[in-house]
Amino acid sequence: MSVLHATWQTVEEGKLFLWGERAQLRSEVEATNSDAAPLHPFCLSTQELRAQFEMILSQSGSLEASDDVMAVRLPSTSKYPLPSPRLVLETPITSKSKPQLRDWSVEALSLDDSHACDMLLALPEQPPASGEYHSYGSDLRFWMKAAQLALELVQRQSFLPSLKIPEPARASSRGGSKQAVKMKAAASWSLALMPEDQERVARLARAMPPACRAFRVAGTIQPVEIDPQELLLNFLQRSVDALVRTSMEKMEDQGRLPRGMSLSAQWVQALASSHGGELAASKEDLQAFTDAVVTWLRPVVTRAEFRPFRTCFRLEQPGREQTDDQEAQEGEADQAVASWKLSFHLQANDDPSLLVSAEQVWQARAGSSTFLNRAFQHPQESLLTDLGVAIRLFPPLERGLRSARPTEVTLSTEEAYHFLSDAAPLLKQSGFGVLVPSWWGSRGARLAAKLHVKGKESTAKESSGFLTLDSLLQYNWQMSLGGEVLSEQEFLELVSLKQPLVKVRGQWIELRPEELEAASEFFAKKLMRKEELSLRDLLRLEAGAEEQQSFGVSHVEVEVEGWLDDTLKRLQGKEQLEVVEIPTTFQGQLRPYQVRGVSWMTFLKRLSLGACLADDMGLGKTASLIGLLLYERAHLPQGARALPTLVICPMSIVGNWQREVQRFAPSLSVHVHHGAERLSGEEFVQEVRQHDVVLTTYALALRDQELLNQVAWENIVLDEAQNIKNDEAKQTQAIKKLKSRYRLALTGTPVENRLSELRSIVEFLNPGYLGSAQDFRQRFVLPIERYHDTERSQVLKQLVQPFILRRVKTDKSIIQDLPEKMEMKVLCNLTQEQASLYDAVVKEMLEKIDDAKGIERKGMILSALLRLKQVCNHPAHFMGDESALGKRSGKVLRLEEMLEEVLAEGDKALIFTQFAEMGQLLRRHLQEQLGREVLFLHGGTPKKVRDQLVTRFQDERDDAPLFLLSLKAGGVGLNLTAANHVFHFDRWWNPAVENQATDRAFRIGQHRNVQVHKFVCVGTLEERIDAMIESKKALAENIIGSGENWLTEMSTSQLRELFVLGREAVGE
Repeated sequence: MSVLHATWQTVEEGKLFLWGERAQLRSEVEATNSDAAPLHPFCLSTQELRAQFEMILSQSGSLEASDDVMAVRLPSTSKYPLPSPRLVLETPITSKSKPQLRDWSVEALSLDDSHACDMLLALPEQPPASGEYHSYGSDLRFWMKAAQLALELVQRQSFLPSLKIPEPARASSRGGSKQAVKMKAAASWSLALMPEDQERVARLARAMPPACRAFRVAGTIQPVEIDPQELLLNFLQRSVDALVRTSMEKMEDQGRLPRGMSLSAQWVQALASSHGGELAASKEDLQAFTDAVVTWLRPVVTRAEFRPFRTCFRLEQPGREQTDDQEAQEGEADQAVASWKLSFHLQANDDPSLLVSAEQVWQARAGSSTFLNRAFQHPQESLLTDLGVAIRLFPPLERGLRSARPTEVTLSTEEAYHFLSDAAPLLKQSGFGVLVPSWWGSRGARLAAKLHVKGKESTAKESSGFLTLDSLLQYNWQMSLGGEVLSEQEFLELVSLKQPLVKVRGQWIELRPEELEAASEFFAKKLMRKEELSLRDLLRLEAGAEEQQSFGVSHVEVEVEGWLDDTLKRLQGKEQLEVVEIPTTFQGQLRPYQVRGVSWMTFLKRLSLGACLADDMGLGKTASLIGLLLYERAHLPQGARALPTLVICPMSIVGNWQREVQRFAPSLSVHVHHGAERLSGEEFVQEVRQHDVVLTTYALALRDQELLNQVAWENIVLDEAQNIKNDEAKQTQAIKKLKSRYRLALTGTPVENRLSELRSIVEFLNPGYLGSAQDFRQRFVLPIERYHDTERSQVLKQLVQPFILRRVKTDKSIIQDLPEKMEMKVLCNLTQEQASLYDAVVKEMLEKIDDAKGIERKGMILSALLRLKQVCNHPAHFMGDESALGKRSGKVLRLEEMLEEVLAEGDKALIFTQFAEMGQLLRRHLQEQLGREVLFLHGGTPKKVRDQLVTRFQDERDDAPLFLLSLKAGGVGLNLTAANHVFHFDRWWNPAVENQATDRAFRIGQHRNVQVHKFVCVGTLEERIDAMIESKKALAENIIGSGENWLTEMSTSQLRELFVLGREAVGE
């Protein structure tokens, strides 16, 4: 086990040091007589550090670091440094003396400011699992958060160019010889923080862990107070400078600066250099230039003081009294000189909707004034001062100051455009408020390329299956402005206007010269070279998945006409689908939303587009799929023979599929391909041709891939499709190679923890639609998972939406008669016998675990977890002696009481346990105590018996109201709606698994409220883990199949807190 740390120091303009601790003693502390700190006895070597960070960064970045050494100042005993909270030493440190701060030398990896931020941004939120558990220290996590803030500041352009002469150089230049003394000044990009950003930085600095400052400042021996905010600002400053320079690498002019270059040119060159840059000149020239830069930047440097109000500028477009005819007669010159009003206001910082006009300000008395129950101190002086500053950012304001009491200024169209495009962002960045017309910045107010698409007549009969993702479409490109198509002549006239703002049909439109030029080139190329456009391309364009910059305009509008428009709208869910009629061969009644699901799958199949039905568990996906199969057979062309459908599912629900088909569609014949005696070769091929549905498992899909590919399948259906979430797994690759006319996927969770898993399912359904794995990673995975890019997330949602249909059963508009489930915790006490056993197991584990590492340690933790669960269940379960249960377990006692009430009310119940041996004990005990038969299904139950048990429980006439199931064997794939009570006797600690088990009863066909009782022993690990999961329920519900391995990653101290028995555990 190891804990990884990060330390930012301001040495050499900023360095990030990576170091780490490990649980094993590296070496004994050697005495030293010098000021040099002794080697930290538990620190990782540079080789170990490099190996660990390279492993962590293997999927997301690289490590460019140098071997180094640094001194850390840590709480220590007289002999050893104390471990950080996340680290559990193999041999605990004991000392009677009070810990004191002491310096230790650690081996480290150092990164300069040009690589530090990139590395921190590339680190995943949690280190990936490996042979040895390692954790991030609080200091490393802090600098990861700081790096994200630096990136956000760069994205929002919260930086300014700066120039600084080192203080010693300034001091030495003020006196002495008048000879031309050469001086140097450093060029950099500096932070320009808005007041709200300043507050964020202050909050983050207040949250800085002490470990971030636990280092010895270079060149010192005595402790030096390190200010958290100064340290954080230094990191942000250096990181922002490095990130901006990285983005400007293409501008860098390689080689030395040529002689004779002006200081302005040197400054720009130095700012673009990836290695920083300096300017060299005589002291007089350099000081004069530096002073000029400071003066030039003063208006846009954020004012540090916080005021409850700020000066605000509101731009109003010319009046709308003109008619369209009058506007048409308005010439170029008239538009250019149109009057735009820029009015001045005071705006409350905490409520931007509160505006006080300049007229009101001047009418008020000097000093303190009150507007709308708000006190404003010296509003007139503040307004004048701010206007004087704003003039440097927008010179036309000077005309407004010719009045003693300025209230507004009139602008020409060109000046208004300059305000909108250039001055407004600078004013905002400088702390001013800015209000502009609503159309500014919207896509409709910009030049756009318009793609006009229609389907070829030969593919108009899409119902015949001619339209696919690769079908070619008829299209042509046009230019549009404000949604209106422009003719070639109109476009040329706009180009000739050379006006950045033009009024077209009552709407002001922005015309950027660079966009006009790029658009002209784009259309010239399109006319010269005719390219093909497929339905795949069209869907990607509409979702925004294609790079808009390649078209030379701000965005691309897509207009589709004819039958293709109707098809596309239905595909995107903008119009209702034609509802199909379910054949009378379907035995039962599909609900309206299920019929819509069948209609949706039918529609996509006509387009040869793979579909993923991702309805919530319990909404009847299996029945919907059976309805589709019956519909297909009812609409076969006369004389055509139906090909079989291959259903691949987990082994645990093969029997459920077989029962559901026989129940809803007895006209469909089913063949199960499973077991040692399953058919092979030509015998298999001939047999399955005689059946409508063939059931097999994921494991056999890999093992029998060649055999399965000898059959011409109509459909391949993946149930629980998350089984192919790993695109590189052999099982996934084998399934994707299976051939069929059509593909379908059924799952309740198509998007799990990683977007790459979503791509794997969509790739099975519609190969190539989301691009290559590498392209998908660059376009979606990195922006969304690392940078939380909501725009990319929305694009991906639009891309996959046509192929994924998901409904949730809690939506009353989907299914109104599905009762709510009521979940409750049943808190139980331990008996004294249980408590004694529990304490013994915990003590034994904690004694052994310190000497273990890696897989051995994980095994010990999992073993202890297993035994503690057994103790909480019953002593007989723990000891395996099959002794009588009696009254030796609080859980068993409470279960008996509650089941008595269930039986008295004539209800039925499911009881889940993850232990087959506990199930056997419970079955025998409950039958003896309650006098009723208890059905029991576990992993060893033969399929035939399993089916019989399900049938008996579902049959109202059968007197078997209690059904005991092991969680793995009975947690998925069964319809057990006869139950209206669900008991989780022991817990799996995975909400998804437990919810799947609960959904055996809480699903279609349930006519009563379902009560879910989750047993928890108070004062034990059960109660603490339950609290942890509840506190992070939203996250936990997305972790599918995580099991209990996450517990093995805890430190010994964390495990001690988790496992130790509380006083409240034992009942009276």
